[in-house]
Amino acid sequence: MTDAAEAVESAIASRRAIRAFLPDPVEPELLHRILAVAAQAPSGTNMQPWKVRVIGPDSRARLEAGLLAALDSPDLPAAEEYRYYPESFREPYLSRRRKVGWDLYGLLGVKKGDTAGMRRQTAANLRFFDAPVALMVTIDRDLEIGSWLDLGMFVQNILIAAQGHGLNSCPQAIFARFHPVVRRELAIPENEVVVCGIAIGKADPDAPANALVPEREPVEAFTTWLA
Repeated sequence: MTDAAEAVESAIASRRAIRAFLPDPVEPELLHRILAVAAQAPSGTNMQPWKVRVIGPDSRARLEAGLLAALDSPDLPAAEEYRYYPESFREPYLSRRRKVGWDLYGLLGVKKGDTAGMRRQTAANLRFFDAPVALMVTIDRDLEIGSWLDLGMFVQNILIAAQGHGLNSCPQAIFARFHPVVRRELAIPENEVVVCGIAIGKADPDAPANALVPEREPVEAFTTWLA
């Protein structure tokens, strides 16, 4: 294996969703480089349908205050911007979802029925897990599923590029649920869909949540080899 192949495989295999970050800053030049590399993602007819907002300190303070206020609002849950998950889960997806959820909450010491503990974790999610870099990703509302696939490859490129530079990350779908607040505080027009946030920084090695390593199915479980 070449050094380049090994570096790529290492970045992919070592990437995990990090849920607690150190305060160490990320240089703007490095973030710019990561976004520039990520933009090499393929897209149908080179449409490049992704849009990113890098959230600075003032905007972030307003956004997080609005999100935490919404979390305590009796009007929750707000309608999601788009349906990420199926309306009802079936196997094998139900078991996988339950396992990773309880593995995470087990590490956090949050037991079944502990609504206060679950709220604390949701609040941490809305604070981008205190990462030094907070991104918001959107896509034009009139684009179709192919452009969403392209957007997913762009987001993956951000995560892998960050990992290759010694940074950690977490893609966060929760912001789609709070899209009215996100739209208001970040001045996102109605013709854009709030897809996800991305937290980037250095993982806190002492945080229990960061010990979570979700299981992956073997190749044989999802691949059919045709003659």
